[in-house]
Amino acid sequence: MRSAPLLLALALALLAVAGPSPAMARRHKGEEEKACDKGWEGGGECSGSRFCCNDTITDYFKVYQFEDLFAKRNDPTAHAAGFWDYKAFITAAALFEPRGFGTTGGKEVGMREVAAFLGHVGAKTSCGYGVATGGPLAWGLCYNHEMSPSQSYCDNSNELYPCVEGVEYYGRGALPVYWNYNYGIIGEGIKQDLLNHPELLEQNATLAFEAAIWRWMTPMKRRQPSAHDVFVGNWKPTKNDTLSKRYPGFGATMNILYGDLSCGQGSIDSMNVIVSHYRHYLDLMGVGSENAGDNLDCADQLPFNPSSKSLDS
Repeated sequence: MRSAPLLLALALALLAVAGPSPAMARRHKGEEEKACDKGWEGGGECSGSRFCCNDTITDYFKVYQFEDLFAKRNDPTAHAAGFWDYKAFITAAALFEPRGFGTTGGKEVGMREVAAFLGHVGAKTSCGYGVATGGPLAWGLCYNHEMSPSQSYCDNSNELYPCVEGVEYYGRGALPVYWNYNYGIIGEGIKQDLLNHPELLEQNATLAFEAAIWRWMTPMKRRQPSAHDVFVGNWKPTKNDTLSKRYPGFGATMNILYGDLSCGQGSIDSMNVIVSHYRHYLDLMGVGSENAGDNLDCADQLPFNPSSKSLDS
């Protein structure tokens, strides 16, 4: 397990008060966002958002598909058997649907985004290996926490989110969170005291998914896109981005979430396994891996944030 950067919390703290990223706030000249107050069946909680009249995730992603994607998560040998379920994912996802998670760009784009997000989750929580029963891609959501932490992941120099005595900040959750400052800022984002109680992410599956989707939807720094932005087409690369070989697509989601731990190093395993999960999930969901989109990998991309400034998962 590699450590997360020491400066991330400050960068995210700036973001938290800065509002939406330019990519999310951008409007074409003369174009107004049309809000929709239709609401959603079973909740009616969506209003004032242009996504409220779109299909929700439950319209196209059913329980049986979740079971297909994570076929071995409740196997007796899985370390988090009985913890993860469809309801927890849907409950967490519903909080972000008014912001466009799974509700942007029509049904196919929504299905592709769900497959992309869960592809990251599956890869990061898998205990699959080459000859595992069902194949190595069937074992996503095998874990809900780091099994043998090499350290407590406490950065005593961080004054904004200081370590709590007796608390350890090893990896937990659907997109595992490490280090005190990351628990601090993500906790603020989802309105949970994760700095004092990081164990919530291995005790409550809904909160674990919520923290992961918050990361997916939230830029790491001001003036940068989120993983959601680069995947659904909200982001237009700058000249510097194109010179750095950063383009919209699944590859850029890895760049944002993991930086040079997975990107800019050629065709390495830590990158390829995430791509493989995404493509496999597209096939299982009936979208087809041939519709995975352009710029699938980040082998040649320079990181948005070097390892001293990017979030390690």
